[in-house]
Formats: sequence, C-alpha cells, structure tokens
Amino acid sequence: MTTPDISPPPNFIRNIVEEDIKNNKNNGQVLTRFPPEPNGYLHLGHAKSICLNFGLAKDYKGRCHLRFDDTDPTKESMEYVLSFQEDVKWMGFDWGQHRYFASDYFDKLYDFAVLLIKKGKAYVDSLSADEIREYRGTFTEPGKESPYRNRPIEENLDLFSRMKAGEFPDGAHVLRAKIDMASPNIVMRDPVIYRIRKIDHYRTGSQWCIYPMYDFTHCLSDSMEGITHSICTLEFEINRPLYDWVLDALETPCHPQQIEFAKLNLTYTLLSKRKLIQLVEEKYVSGWNDPRMPTISGLRRRGYTPEALQNFCERIGVAKSNSTVDFALLEHCLREDLNERAPRVMAVLRPIRVVIENYPENQIEELECPNHPTNPEMGTRKIPFSQVLYLEQEDFMENPPKKFYRLAPGREVRLRYAYFITCTSVVKDDKGNITELRCTYDPATRGGDAPDGRKVKATLHWVAAGHAIKAQVRLYDHLFTTPDPEDGGDFKANLNPKSLEVLSDCQLEPALRDAKPGTRYQFERMGYFCADSDSTPEQLVFNRTVTLKDEWVKIQKGEKK
Repeated sequence: MTTPDISPPPNFIRNIVEEDIKNNKNNGQVLTRFPPEPNGYLHLGHAKSICLNFGLAKDYKGRCHLRFDDTDPTKESMEYVLSFQEDVKWMGFDWGQHRYFASDYFDKLYDFAVLLIKKGKAYVDSLSADEIREYRGTFTEPGKESPYRNRPIEENLDLFSRMKAGEFPDGAHVLRAKIDMASPNIVMRDPVIYRIRKIDHYRTGSQWCIYPMYDFTHCLSDSMEGITHSICTLEFEINRPLYDWVLDALETPCHPQQIEFAKLNLTYTLLSKRKLIQLVEEKYVSGWNDPRMPTISGLRRRGYTPEALQNFCERIGVAKSNSTVDFALLEHCLREDLNERAPRVMAVLRPIRVVIENYPENQIEELECPNHPTNPEMGTRKIPFSQVLYLEQEDFMENPPKKFYRLAPGREVRLRYAYFITCTSVVKDDKGNITELRCTYDPATRGGDAPDGRKVKATLHWVAAGHAIKAQVRLYDHLFTTPDPEDGGDFKANLNPKSLEVLSDCQLEPALRDAKPGTRYQFERMGYFCADSDSTPEQLVFNRTVTLKDEWVKIQKGEKK
C-alpha cells in the first residue's frame, strides 16, 4: 500500500516571526511561552501549543518559558503542575531554568492594580456578580455604568487595601478596569481584574485572599518575562484589545505581540478540559491517564510516541481559522513511526488449540526470526516450535465463504517462519463448540516455500503452547461513537460502550516475558501494542496502541466516503 505524500501546510506564525527578525524587531529575539493553567491534565490541543511555542524558540535560537497561570485556587493543584512538566519533557522539550508561576508575581500584580487605581483607570465595584452581568449589556445593546464607577481614587485605594486584608466576604467587592461600558467589544466593558477568594492557594497558602483574573495576569506576566510573541488560541482574539489596553495603561516597557491561531479540533475526540474532568470524576474512564483519553499521559500509556505527536502537529499546520482534523491522520502518523521502531513479535489474542499429529510429540525446534523485516540492526530472536500450537480463532472457519483464504478443513496454509500445515479434522465439545484442530505438517517447507512449487494463499501467526506466556490484552477503540462527540448536545450520550475490550487468555511468544512497561511492539497481523504500566512479570498487560489498518491512506485515495 502506497502512503500518500502529505506536505506540511504553511505556518503563518513563522512568517510573522521571520518578518520580525528581518526587521530587527525585539532586537531580533524570539521569546515564547507555554502558559497552561494547572487545573487538569494536558491533552492533544496542548501538544499542538507545546510544539508551536517550543518549536519556534528552538528553530529561531530563542527561548520558551514554561509558565503556570495559577490564578484560580479553587481548581489548581501541584499534581497538575508535576504532570505538565513530565508531559512537556516527554514531548521532547525543555524549559531549562525558565519555569515560572503567575503566583510568583502576585505582589507585583497587586502593585500594578494599585497603579491603575492611582491613574484613575480601575475602581472597586460593589455590585453583585448578577448585577455586573446585567449592567454589562448585550452584543446589540451597550452596557451601563456601575453606580460605584466614579468612586474617588482614595476610596478605591482604601477599599482595595481592605479587600487584600481580608475584611470583606467573597463577592462583596471586585476591582474592575475602567475602560468603556459602551464598547462594541463586551470584553472591554469594565472587565473584572481582581476578585475575593477566601481559599488557600496550593503554592501561597493563606497569604492571599484576593486573586487577579487571567486577562489581567497573563499580559503582565508576558511583559515581565520579556516575551516577544504571545501565542494563544483563536478564542482569545476578542481579548486582545484588553491585553493591549492593560499594558498601554500601565506603560510597561515590554509590550509583547499577541498572535492567535486555530485550536485543534479532532474527530471522535473531546478537547475541553472541563468535560474531560467530568469523564474522570464521574468514572466514565479510569483516570486522566486512561488510554482512551486524549491526554498526553493517556496517549503515552497507550503507546504513542512523542515523535508521532510532533509529526502530527507539524502536518496539521497552524491556521487562522478553525477546522476539524480526522483522527485517522493522528493514527497514520503513529503507524509511520512505530513501523520503523517497533520490533515484531507473535501473539495470539483469541487462541484455539492446534495439534500437529505427524510432528514428533516431544520435539522442540528453535526457529531464527528477524525482529524487524527491513532493519537487520534490530537483530533476531529464537522462537520455539512444537507439536501443540495456538492459532487465532478467526483464522479458522469450518465452512468458509468464497474469499476466506485462511485455515479450513482440508486446506493448507503457511505458519509464519515455520511450516505448511493442513487441517485434517476438528474436535468439538458436547455443545458443538470447536475446541481443537488436528493438522499435519510438511517437513520440507521449513521457513520457506514447498520444494514442489505448490503455493498457499495465507500465512498465519502462531505461538507454541508449551512455551507461551499468558497475558491480558486491552483493546481500545474511540471513546465516542460519533465524529462529533457533542452531536445532540450531551456528549456523554455518545460514549462508546465498546471503547474497551479486555482479553484475559492471550498467548504470547516467550520473547515478551520480560517486556517492560512502555515497551512497544508490533504483534504480527494484529496491530501495535504497548506494555501497560499495570504490567508485572507475574501478570503481563498490553494495550493495543493502534491497528495495522490505515484509514488515512484510504481517505487520501478517496476509497473512504
């Protein structure tokens, strides 16, 4: 099967950066940042941002900061911080000494807020949250000014200081930027920039009871760190005027350029952190690293490689408008990578017992087999062959249809690396279920074709029963049944009840006895698999990473509608 040529689409952000370097803007420097909020685990959408921000810094000899925008103590934890760091490093990137937290800047952010008040550009508002929403207006009607909007500067400074001191309950007051309640951009209608939250922060403890809002924090954090290109997803385009207003109002010496790009949308996949949290908390999945989850930790556990994710992010490009990428492209990138690196082994997932009647009962042969069909540097291994074997149940049919070429009564097939065998009889239990196949073999066909030139139409994988390693194998499929999980409104109604099938009697060749968690293999004819983190020498557990069937190639050829 020929793989189509998929050229990377243009990256408009690279064009901007190159033009800035050409014009010596920012003294030719490129400083980016990856700024996640530590309130969940990173997912594929974040992988795109990681590759973009760290990739730009690497390619243009700049620097990328890892910054945790931790301004909401109700949702954040150190668990997420640690998982983010592990994920970014696993993706192949390093921030060096440049790890920052918005919470490191709380003192400076407070001082900036005080400066805005002194400039007459911020005020303490005592309206309730519902009243603020009511006063804000609509997309077609302007907002109206709060009765507290024109409080004297000294009163605002006093109230804000007392907010910081903890004198008021949650919701009693907020600090708002004084901009324009009639602005056509609702974001600019005196946005809240500080609120009272009497809850401990995972890093600062009880030191603070007021916390800055994201829009106020983010631009100032960028400025303080000297960021040149502040790259964010398209939904923040409407917030860009506020980003610029805050920096202009405070006359910061560094004014980064905010650039928006389209976020990743992927078929059969949810990339909403809020909804992923629901799946975890309501036990629809086993955790953030469930191999069905689109989280980086889930993909890593399933057997994805960082190289495959980087290749995928490069291929989908960076666009200015939203679109949806077919999940098949992600799997195609994974197959391309695993095809080169994954050693081949044989594993029978749904075994049926086979007895070769004319093979010596106590004889054991060792067959020399390559670990990779095109990479001799990966070496060889020895596989035992004996009288009793396991084959896949689906590789035998007692009454086969016309185009079924695998094993059937009276039919001859090749066993991979071994011999031609012919099925001579079928053993059944009292209920008529097939329990065993009886076969004969041709000793002259070891490892190759028949000397008389006869041909067979199928080559089957197998495992010697006396040397097989029993294992559990988990077969994963899409978590959702529809390309758009939110089709119909309730994404949970579209969950796939068959997204996980557990097989507990799988038989593996002896080479897999010492498989370490995270090791990837191609189970010949069955797909790519990865030893799970649950796997132990006493109980091997493998996850199916991806099947061998490549839907993306079909899509590119126009074979799939």
